[in-house]
Amino acid sequence: MNTRIEHDSFGPMVLPAEALYGASTQRAVQNFPVSGRPMPAGFIQALAAIKSACARANAEFGYLPQDMALAIASAAAEIRAGGHLAHFPIDVFQTGSGTSSNMNANEVIATLASQRLGRKVHPNDHVNFGQSSNDVVPTAIQVAAAEAVSDQLIPALLHLKSLLHQRAAEHLDTVKTGRTHLMDAMPITLGQELLGWCAQVRSNIERLADSARRVARLPLGGTAVGTGINADARLGPRVAELLAAESTVPFESADNYFEGISAKDECVELSGQLNTLACSLMKICNDLRWMNSGPLAGLGEIALPALQPGSSIMPGKVNPVIPEAVCMVAAQVMGLHMAITVAGQSGNFQLNVMLPLIADNLLQSIDLLSKATMLLADRVIAGFTVNVTRLNDTLAKNPILITALNAQIGYERGAEIAKRAYREGRSVLDVAAEMTSLSREELAELLSPAALTRGGGAGPGGG
Repeated sequence: MNTRIEHDSFGPMVLPAEALYGASTQRAVQNFPVSGRPMPAGFIQALAAIKSACARANAEFGYLPQDMALAIASAAAEIRAGGHLAHFPIDVFQTGSGTSSNMNANEVIATLASQRLGRKVHPNDHVNFGQSSNDVVPTAIQVAAAEAVSDQLIPALLHLKSLLHQRAAEHLDTVKTGRTHLMDAMPITLGQELLGWCAQVRSNIERLADSARRVARLPLGGTAVGTGINADARLGPRVAELLAAESTVPFESADNYFEGISAKDECVELSGQLNTLACSLMKICNDLRWMNSGPLAGLGEIALPALQPGSSIMPGKVNPVIPEAVCMVAAQVMGLHMAITVAGQSGNFQLNVMLPLIADNLLQSIDLLSKATMLLADRVIAGFTVNVTRLNDTLAKNPILITALNAQIGYERGAEIAKRAYREGRSVLDVAAEMTSLSREELAELLSPAALTRGGGAGPGGG
């Protein structure tokens, strides 16, 4: 490998000749051979957007020459667009402030800007002017997370919600047995069940949007400890304006830099909403797996799209692979949330020292949930079919329908009828006709499963 020698405040360092980064980055690469996973691309791209905005703002304020600021902004724009990511090799498990990644960005952007400008652009004196790792890295986490929620996760959830609403409309009159404690209960419609899921998704969208407002309040401008040392007081608000103008997120400057640097409560809150979404998706997927179970010995109410062979030994077996994958994503997100919770507590006085972990886990959770939601929507919800014959057969023999006669015959008599119907494998209507004075016509009307789905003043459950 061809090499070159660069220097930092610690002295000389040998690094690959073609590397855009410098000595500080190479030193961090050698210090942290932990996971082999670099910082997420979204974080690096957010970091580049911040460097661009800072350069332009500092030029406006007269601290950087216009041509140098333009060169820095142009170099950063290439990274923001996904270029040069191979030159960001530092491991996720690095210094807790993320200083190594900030220095990495400074060095790569300085190299690219120097090439454009034809003269030296310094990583610290120019690219990092008016900034500290301590305000840049928390800001990059928030920019990356807020944009990922806005551009990936919420659109995916809106797509799922739309498909659930569409399928619910198709099955508003498809009556099935309801279940509580996994046991037969009063009837509902499949449309009502789907609208319940739809409402869960809608609530998750609302929660995420609410939390994202706080994530969009950026602590840039606080520099080292929140006081703003070495930065123009106008820098934070101006950078937030520039970032907002280029994003789908209405970023604004935080009203307290000390909070944004020393604590990452807004990230823990957002992670909590992702954890809630994971719970919702797991509940929906487990319902789908139960409803699809069988096809003979299970519930067999629906059939999920057959996507691949389900067994290496049992021919013809087909498994609910997408719901299983989504459940694993949900479990992973729950675990990542626990790690983010621990990391959120690690604000020692004026700085949180688990920032890279928060960045990696938060962005990983958003990415996993976005992709899993799209899979669930397009490969499960859009294509499942309903076994109406099976639904009707179980409805006809459901002894819990006797609940509808409580007012006419009382609870005790109803229990006798239900037990006999179940014991003899007969319909509640037939047994009730023998054990009550109600006519068969009256019983048929009172025990109509479709009519029973509209009782009790329940709302429509619309999504």
